Amino acid sequence: MLRITEIKLPIALADTLKHQDDQIRAAILKRLEIPESELISFEIFKRGVDARKSYAILYVYNLDVTVKNEAKLLARFKKDPHIKPAPDTNYHFVATQPSSQQAGSTAARPVVVGFGPAGIFAALILAQAGFKPIVLERGKEVRKRTKDTWGLWRKRTLNPESNVQFGEGGAGTFSDGKLYSQIKDTKHYSRKVLQEFVKAGAPEEILYVSHPHIGTFRLVGMVEDMRNTIISLGGEIRFESRVTDIAIEHQQVQGVTLHTGEFIATQHLVLAVGHSARDTFEMVHAKGIYVEAKPFSIGFRIEHPQSLIDRARYGKSYSDDILQKLGAADYKLVHHASNGRSVYSFCMCPGGTVVAAASEPNRVVTNGMSQYSRNERNANAGIVVGITPEVDYPGHPLAGVEFQRQLESQAYVVGGSNYSAPGQLIGDFLANRPSTQFGEVTPSYTPGVHLTNLDSVLPEFAISAIREAIPAFAKQVPGFDLADGVLTGVETRTSSPIRIKRDDNTLQSINTKGLFPCGEGAGYAGGILSAAVDGIKVAEAVSLSLVG
Repeated sequence: MLRITEIKLPIALADTLKHQDDQIRAAILKRLEIPESELISFEIFKRGVDARKSYAILYVYNLDVTVKNEAKLLARFKKDPHIKPAPDTNYHFVATQPSSQQAGSTAARPVVVGFGPAGIFAALILAQAGFKPIVLERGKEVRKRTKDTWGLWRKRTLNPESNVQFGEGGAGTFSDGKLYSQIKDTKHYSRKVLQEFVKAGAPEEILYVSHPHIGTFRLVGMVEDMRNTIISLGGEIRFESRVTDIAIEHQQVQGVTLHTGEFIATQHLVLAVGHSARDTFEMVHAKGIYVEAKPFSIGFRIEHPQSLIDRARYGKSYSDDILQKLGAADYKLVHHASNGRSVYSFCMCPGGTVVAAASEPNRVVTNGMSQYSRNERNANAGIVVGITPEVDYPGHPLAGVEFQRQLESQAYVVGGSNYSAPGQLIGDFLANRPSTQFGEVTPSYTPGVHLTNLDSVLPEFAISAIREAIPAFAKQVPGFDLADGVLTGVETRTSSPIRIKRDDNTLQSINTKGLFPCGEGAGYAGGILSAAVDGIKVAEAVSLSLVG
């Protein structure tokens, strides 16, 4: 099979997501200079968008093509970087449970703590390989968890064990469902992730569009399907099972204790708890497991009319046809401020909502979420400032956690001490004056936004950097400094504030054998796809350890 890259066709001639097969076939024949009789089949591997010329937007295809006389064509195009043999993107298990060995005793079974993207894929790969994992998730099943989450959004009632951060599916369940990443992926793990998502009910387009996303409602059903797959393969999944202790003897994991007092023996423990499991971080550090502080970012959510972003990004090509084909427009922005700080857009959610994402009482945290349709009125994104342990929270591995808590507690107080979030209009923020009433943009955050001056919510260096960045961003996205746009605070859970350091080869803790730190909470991922890929990597490491 051949991989042909950079086949470009005008978007005006395409259907909603791609061109018709006969149009793509004609482009292949032209590119390879062969008659139709020599083309056997083709498959779209990736479809991107070239919008550098807003008046002539193109779909750009990478295609896997089966032809007659493949060797002859490769020889003819041997100097062409866009025509090469297609790589093997199939997933291959590194180890499986020997048929002569059945995971009999509980102690012989791997335990996965956490059932977000990293935990789901760690458990799935282990189950598919025959190792029958036990999954321990502190939160509830996804549909029960959704009801608890709405309890905060509608009734100002927070359940610390069942919310946007904790429960089946992890924090990614209440997000835009983005399925792309900038990680290096030479083994094509991301392809395995996307294929499993499609099996679980995701639309097939995620296999080939360049920036796939799913949305919250679809993720709920998919997570349930993947849970049932793991169970059908012999895995066990326990909800409302919070791990409170890890038994360690001679620097080797021996098991875990649950909040109920139950002890579960294991020598292979995958810790995939997510970036908000602060009590688990404290327990891990207290056990002497090596933990270090890492950088993360803090800031606000910013909201504009989605129509403003669409017109700014699509320019002269803006039309109902373009919106139907490309969907609500997004952006990705970076500004290096004069005080030395970097400001950037984070987790941009086209046609989405700002959501309450607190997991601890008397604190306010924001995040962004979109459905698959991305058809809500507002666009939102985090506008955040990078911070580091060396400069901003030195001295202790968990100092970043306390830094987050301080900001979230302050936001709770400034917002009115009732889970409303503090907010300010962009024009007022830039002029450093309190806001008193909303204008053109109605904020989407529930249970509510309390207008104020946001200066007291973040450190001065972050406020000044964001004040400088917004007008700079408006030069790239006209209207970004819209006076009636809304800033809502605070955004603190951009990534984990700690890293549970692991060996690069075995993926086990550098000082605790049998402990496999995994995913975003352990400091090794950021987002659904990279966390899922890390889950696969860790599952492979566990598998190899299990078979010796």
